[in-house]
Amino acid sequence: MHECSKAVMRRIHDHRFVTRYFVGDGIDVGSGEDHLGRYREMFPGIRSCRAWDLADGDAELLAPVPDASMDWVHSSHCLEHTRDPRRALRNWVRVLKPGGHLVVLVPDEDLYEQGVFPSTFNPDHKWTFTVAKQTSWSPRSINVIDMAGAVAGEVQLVKVELLDATFHYRDVQRFDQTLTPIGECAIEIVMRKWTDAERASRGRLPPAGA
Repeated sequence: MHECSKAVMRRIHDHRFVTRYFVGDGIDVGSGEDHLGRYREMFPGIRSCRAWDLADGDAELLAPVPDASMDWVHSSHCLEHTRDPRRALRNWVRVLKPGGHLVVLVPDEDLYEQGVFPSTFNPDHKWTFTVAKQTSWSPRSINVIDMAGAVAGEVQLVKVELLDATFHYRDVQRFDQTLTPIGECAIEIVMRKWTDAERASRGRLPPAGA
């Protein structure tokens, strides 16, 4: 429920979202009505935000969106609904300009599904996600580190965070904690698309002589 809005309250305290990640023209994939463009006054670097949802086409393909046309791509809790999350991720990277940022939120399988799949809280979830667990109880689990590694030739992995600051670990009753006003129960992933110069130098290095 309003996961983008919840994330805004956390992100405005991290200057990277304001000065690096959400700067220029972007697209919010699978946004519904809760899209990032509603918060442009909090992220003044945003020049435009295209809200992309079902009526706009397949979120996995973003077929009408030209290659390297977006300064940033944001997606909140869409990837778990796609048929092929890895293909979706490749296309989201495809539409990014070199130097642009991709910011993705997915539900963490332990915090959200809580050991049950198919999901009892959202039956449309086709996948679950985790951060670098050796094994998973879920038959449809995706390790986000492995998923990011599949596009490592195109992007730099900037940030992976388990968002459990508002999770009630001591609550013995199993319930969907995202229904609370503050519960995120998610993994946040930030990637940056390599520029040609960075690929050539095999890293994002400071200018010579700096």
